[in-house]
Amino acid sequence: MTAATVAPGRQVGDGVRVTFPRVVHSEWVRFRSLRSSWVTLAITVLLLVGLAALSCWAREAHWPPRDPGEAASFNATLQAIGPGTFLAQLAVGVLGVLLVTGEYATGMVRATMAAVPRRVPVLLARGLVFASFMAAVLVPAVFVAFFVGQGLLASKNIDTTLHAPNALRVVFGAGLYLVAIGLLGMALGWVLRHTAGAITALFGLLFIVPLIIHFLPAPWPSNVTKWLPGGVGDSAGIAVWTPHPGTNSLGPWAGFGVLVLWAVVVFAVGAITLRRRDV
Repeated sequence: MTAATVAPGRQVGDGVRVTFPRVVHSEWVRFRSLRSSWVTLAITVLLLVGLAALSCWAREAHWPPRDPGEAASFNATLQAIGPGTFLAQLAVGVLGVLLVTGEYATGMVRATMAAVPRRVPVLLARGLVFASFMAAVLVPAVFVAFFVGQGLLASKNIDTTLHAPNALRVVFGAGLYLVAIGLLGMALGWVLRHTAGAITALFGLLFIVPLIIHFLPAPWPSNVTKWLPGGVGDSAGIAVWTPHPGTNSLGPWAGFGVLVLWAVVVFAVGAITLRRRDV
């Protein structure tokens, strides 16, 4: 990304005015040229599909379980996508962080912001490119994981289809959840500008804070956890890819809305700090 190609409102050598769509195009070129983007994306897809196969194979090999209650609570959809989604959120969140903090680490952010003096268009364009591409890859990947898992469970006739109650919402919601977690990681990267700090903040928000709240006296755990962005338990984002959210959880799409709101608020803080602080 150079000043000659992305400065909004200016003209490049051929007289073409640079607009926000051209900033988006520059961010797309940047995204696809980074090896870390493709490596992390490959790891994420491998986690989704590979763990679906492993989890469903293990369940199929040991069916029926000895505990009747375990058999009664079994859900074929969650068996296929649950383990992969849980771990993939870590990879996607880290990728979101690195797409911002990596530029600060190398100092290239100075050239980027010199090219786009208003700065905020860079933040918006990078988020748009990241969200669009990750949705285009991860949503289909979760569906692949679902079908791979069901193919293995079919040998014991414990598989399901997308027509089953809540199945389509769970599979589609898992893909959207991963995209939103990645955006939350990116937003934290803009706010903190430091790789280790942003990753620590993301993991703390997803896993450590819910754990701490769990040890608070009632009714704090149930009243607070459902407003946290995601990670584990009954937190807001989890509801969209949970077949039957708990009684203390928000509704699936209301919970997803809370997760998106978290990302939007942190992005807004990142935009403010980006405009006010030196790069």
